[in-house]
Amino acid sequence: MLEQVVQDDSIQRQDEAGVCRLTLNRPDQYNTLSEEVLAAFQLHLDDIEADDSVRCVVIAAKGPAFCAGHDLKQMRANPDRDYYRRLFNTCAGVMKSIVTLPVPVIAEVQGLATAAGCQLVATCDMAIAADGARFAVSGIKLGLFCSTPAVAVSRNVNAKTAFEMLVTGDFMDAQTAVEKGLINDAVAPQVLGERVKQLTDSICEKSPVVVRIGKAMFYKQLEMGLAEAYDFAGETMACNMMEQDTCEGIDAFIEKRKPVWKSG
Repeated sequence: MLEQVVQDDSIQRQDEAGVCRLTLNRPDQYNTLSEEVLAAFQLHLDDIEADDSVRCVVIAAKGPAFCAGHDLKQMRANPDRDYYRRLFNTCAGVMKSIVTLPVPVIAEVQGLATAAGCQLVATCDMAIAADGARFAVSGIKLGLFCSTPAVAVSRNVNAKTAFEMLVTGDFMDAQTAVEKGLINDAVAPQVLGERVKQLTDSICEKSPVVVRIGKAMFYKQLEMGLAEAYDFAGETMACNMMEQDTCEGIDAFIEKRKPVWKSG
């Protein structure tokens, strides 16, 4: 089934040196998230989750838009509440799979990211954008409150900023997105790939097992109260200390040499 989706080419996958690159490939449709694209996305993510050779994932896109959200023409062609429920649940499944994927996911944003496209950026663990990129949750302008994008956006920026974005639908430029915490960095378009590579290189230098432990721990503790989070974090660190890679990393630091990860 995955092979069939890959041949469809709406999302292209490229793997190199532990980095899996998923590229949205519907530039003429502004990389909208049709039913077919969401299904392909989910299959790719499921495949990556089972692939221990993947160290990190980059989500990129072709064309003037990173992602313009859902395919509105397809949605209007199916005016049925159950259809809409299935569609939004499918999209939510993709977003949750990105968060629960055991390796870091980086959005490489070259153009517009609106509605569910902005949701996709906010869902990724990190995001680097070209300085001309713009972001919006613009459903409100069409009479549709961006409720599902609100979940991801409100977990990145403060509540007042998120609500302003949601009730105005106004665009946010890349530098403001950095300042508000929606993305990590905004760079010139010609160095966007290089900046993302700096991140992937840094991640791939680290212990694979410890990065996976760290991502799972990070998101789980966010949902806890302070005391519970510290208890969980302490237990995670105690277990982490028993990993071969941790012993090797500490020994390498003491011996002033580069670590050789056992899980790599």
